[in-house]
Amino acid sequence: MCVTLTISEVTVLPVFLSRERTVAGPGFSRWLIPPAALAVHLCIGQVYATSVYKTALVEHFDSSQTAIGVIFSIAIVMLGLSAAVMGTWVDRNGPRAAMTAAAVFWASGFFIGALGIGTGQLWLVYLGYGFIGGIGLGIGYISPVSTLIKWFPDRPGLATGMAIMGFGGGAMIASPLSGRLLSLYDPSYTGDATTVPDGHAVMMLFLTLGVVYLVFMSFGAATVRVPAEGWAPAGWDPASVKEKKLVTTASVSARNAVLTRSFWLVWIVLFCNVTAGIGILEQAAPMIQDFFRSDGTSSVSAVAAGGFVGLLSIANMGGRFVWSSTSDVIGRRPIYMMYLGVGLVLYLLLATVGHASMALFVLLAVVILSFYGGGFATVPAYLRDLFGTFQVGAIHGRLLTAWSAAGIAGPLIINAFLDAQGEPGTLTAAAYRPALLTMVGLLAVGFIANLLVHQVPDRFHEPTAADPSTTERSAA
Repeated sequence: MCVTLTISEVTVLPVFLSRERTVAGPGFSRWLIPPAALAVHLCIGQVYATSVYKTALVEHFDSSQTAIGVIFSIAIVMLGLSAAVMGTWVDRNGPRAAMTAAAVFWASGFFIGALGIGTGQLWLVYLGYGFIGGIGLGIGYISPVSTLIKWFPDRPGLATGMAIMGFGGGAMIASPLSGRLLSLYDPSYTGDATTVPDGHAVMMLFLTLGVVYLVFMSFGAATVRVPAEGWAPAGWDPASVKEKKLVTTASVSARNAVLTRSFWLVWIVLFCNVTAGIGILEQAAPMIQDFFRSDGTSSVSAVAAGGFVGLLSIANMGGRFVWSSTSDVIGRRPIYMMYLGVGLVLYLLLATVGHASMALFVLLAVVILSFYGGGFATVPAYLRDLFGTFQVGAIHGRLLTAWSAAGIAGPLIINAFLDAQGEPGTLTAAAYRPALLTMVGLLAVGFIANLLVHQVPDRFHEPTAADPSTTERSAA
């Protein structure tokens, strides 16, 4: 007799982390779950604030923008890959075990990254913040999403918006906090465009953030719960979803989902939307300074640029909640038509006339980033509509490989064009135009892909109603 065991089948967890210990009791309020999700997503959302200390790392390692941008790209690549690989494990073992694992990986990434900065070894920053921290990003990103969808089957767009809103808002906290800590650790850093914090200050920043995030993410892990089997919100009729276009009541396994055309069309949609926004986010602080530079001097201070990063974070966060909630009313495909179609026009305006007025530049960037965030928050509900709730967490994890690809493409496009145009501190708005026009083309491709999304054929549905105990067998 031959017995084959997968890694997931021999996983042993401490009792307090097991899924059984996280099942909510009678009378538990589902509104206690969003704070637990936010505790994790607000922490891992710090990845969007890396532009605050990007210039400091360029100078500390005497490197190029592209080489430092690789840190961010590795983190996003590992986010998508770890979410894809660990999605089924997260679904089976529950959010508490997943959030705890995410906290350990994310904090460890900061600690190892700090060691790399302190010793002048850039590869350690790649390994720590990029590779190890990126694993924490992926596990932490998907761990609350499927749980919230199960708690809010009547409003999946609202649910995913609440969960992913925190990821977009993480930079809103991390950006000003990082600026203050950098000034504390390097008194010569004044926060204006003429000074750059030293490597020791960035190392201390990494150590501080690692400790703070470990504490807050552990709180989220300790307070999260999953609904009891058969639970449903009062007054909600599951049959009501049949009335909505592109929404299924059937179950599709993660294994079958990746065989469908709709999965890969949504993958293209997410890739195009993310690539178009992620390059700007990674370059946000230097970008606003470069757009309004004259005779080698920018009219935007480093402090104001940091505030711009925070504003984009607010737009990113608000878009995740507002637009994903709106999708519950108008549908997922129409909302993506807006993200991609209107976004295409806004990018074109940013490339051609964005430098004419700072108010116009900020307005365009804010709306674009609200669409970027909305696209992230709406996609789990889009997947739930197409494939059901059976293994939506695992399917979402696999789809996030689009984010991994975008994490390479977006910063690479922006940084490659900028490195070809000149040195940091000397660039102007014209240097960004080729990259922004490239993003316009990508959004057009995503718009067409979204129009081609249709319901999943019956042959991909599970033959019977899926039971949670079959998750491992169906997705192994």
